[in-house]
Amino acid sequence: MKVCGFTFIRNGLKFDYPFFESIHSILPICDCFIISVGKSDDNTLQAIQKIDSPKIKIIESVWDDSLRKDGKVLAVETDKAFQAIPEEFDWAFYLQADEVVHEDSLIPIKEAMQKHLTNDAVEGLLLKYNHFYGSYEYVGDAYSWCRREIRVLKNRKHFFSYKDAQGFRKKPNDKLSVKLIDGYVFHYSWVKEPKLQQEKLETFNRFWHSDSWVDEKIKKENFVYSNEELVVPFKGTHPKVMESRIASKKWDYSPPLASQRKPLKHRVKRLVEKLTGWRIGEYRNYKLIR
Repeated sequence: MKVCGFTFIRNGLKFDYPFFESIHSILPICDCFIISVGKSDDNTLQAIQKIDSPKIKIIESVWDDSLRKDGKVLAVETDKAFQAIPEEFDWAFYLQADEVVHEDSLIPIKEAMQKHLTNDAVEGLLLKYNHFYGSYEYVGDAYSWCRREIRVLKNRKHFFSYKDAQGFRKKPNDKLSVKLIDGYVFHYSWVKEPKLQQEKLETFNRFWHSDSWVDEKIKKENFVYSNEELVVPFKGTHPKVMESRIASKKWDYSPPLASQRKPLKHRVKRLVEKLTGWRIGEYRNYKLIR
């Protein structure tokens, strides 16, 4: 069994993405790792070139910033890396630059790859998510956060990145058939120093909207982490590769949890989910195999 990791990145240093941590979090179970590096305003390419591993393969890319409908440029860049994976590899392991896999998940993920290697009905593996908000101590609890997504898929070249690189499909209306496994992705997109978060937010929204829309709706001096965002304390452990980054955090975020009374609809949904495992109204970009 051969596994190839893949990702894309641009301006990773400028916007302080944890891309080093992301790459190194799954590198131990990858035989190769393909990184599509977009032309950047910083030294992201040079930084990746310094990673001391023969597994790393770099593709230099130029992003088409005119592709603003549904964030399409993100899917295009994902596909550049995916299509570069040689046919000899059985599995493709995808992470975005702000996603890190916990080391405790590596063995279950690899075992699932081996178990379903020759089962053609299983086209991908579904991983669970922790979405951090404001700081490394809190995770989002609202239903707007996706709880699962495809991050491991068979190396079949008719698969493609869907919409804004949310997941993968084999046809626009044909979802991949996947197995849910006991593995976690830690999503750190909403954990940055507020001024940097604002800069990143303005840039990121230009993948969907016009410059005038961003200037009117998004642009401001500083980002403020909302006390209205539903969060709960994180009670687990972070991936070890994140220890240094977490220790260097220099801003404060302390939501008033006591005053965060969940709406009745939210509480009913949570109760149903707890009792049955069914999340009411959940959008699924996949077909789950039981």
